[in-house]
Amino acid sequence: MSRTIVYADRRAFLSTTLRAAAAAAVATLPAATAAFAQGNAQNAPRVLRIGNQKGYLNLLKGRGTLEKRLAPLNVSVTWTEFGAGPVQLEALNVGSIDFGDVGEAPPIFAQAAGAPLAYVAATPARPRSEAVIVPARSPIRSVADLRGKKIALNKGSNVHYFLVKLLRQHGLQYSDVNLVFLPPADARAAFERASIDAWVIWDPFFAAAQKTLDARVVADASGVVGNRAYYFSSQSYTAKNPDVVRVLIEEIGKVDDWGKANHDALATELAQLWGLPKAVVELAVSRQTFGTEPITRAILGEQQQIADTFLDLGLIPKHVEVSKAAPPNLA
Repeated sequence: MSRTIVYADRRAFLSTTLRAAAAAAVATLPAATAAFAQGNAQNAPRVLRIGNQKGYLNLLKGRGTLEKRLAPLNVSVTWTEFGAGPVQLEALNVGSIDFGDVGEAPPIFAQAAGAPLAYVAATPARPRSEAVIVPARSPIRSVADLRGKKIALNKGSNVHYFLVKLLRQHGLQYSDVNLVFLPPADARAAFERASIDAWVIWDPFFAAAQKTLDARVVADASGVVGNRAYYFSSQSYTAKNPDVVRVLIEEIGKVDDWGKANHDALATELAQLWGLPKAVVELAVSRQTFGTEPITRAILGEQQQIADTFLDLGLIPKHVEVSKAAPPNLA
């Protein structure tokens, strides 16, 4: 028995000694070796899963420049197309994508649902790209004339917030109008049938209604709301892959710069992508503001106003602190 005890003690001693030696060796690794190890970890295979709608991300996908930029970082890219922003954000929430593009309102609902959202970039304000429209022969001539009227819009969307702010600006309450919640395709059909009095909508549906239905503008969002679009990721992805996100935003910015300088070519590409007449897309492009901007506290403040408004209207169940979705590098 004594020989067994001695063996056990010796084994414990050797184990402890080896662990201590290993720890000491790691602690004394040269800085160059440590940097090499960190570089290898950073260059390990990674994936960027993009959820895209039919817009600038589709144009970026078609060019293939993002994949070329990310190849030296050992990052592969996958693309999944979605029909709307809320579905993209739901995919982010369940961990199916790492990045996407969306309008102003859907991120508020996503945060209310607990999504690990991070805003990473924004477009400039685009107020002329959404409006309240009516049939050409409608007696409605001003915002005041909307009192008591039946108005269609997509519930919880950017135009929902726009209408609330527009009504308040003109001395009307939210309860002064009769809202009909319809997605764009159904709202257009109702507009054509004259079963609604007005439609609050964004481009390119807005431009299509003007060009093909002779719709008349009562008011656009100028001086009312910003109507930005946002690029988003998750908090964990942005924290672990800042280099990937930086390259992605740079490449989106290049496509945007190209579109600003080439309206005709942009309209041609988008017309094919959307399946719309080029004249419709040209009108939408003509009132678009181009650019890709970093997220600022002021921009998050704009989103906070939307969140507070939606809470007042009972559209979200709890207060949303938008600043919790700030990017890690917020100045």
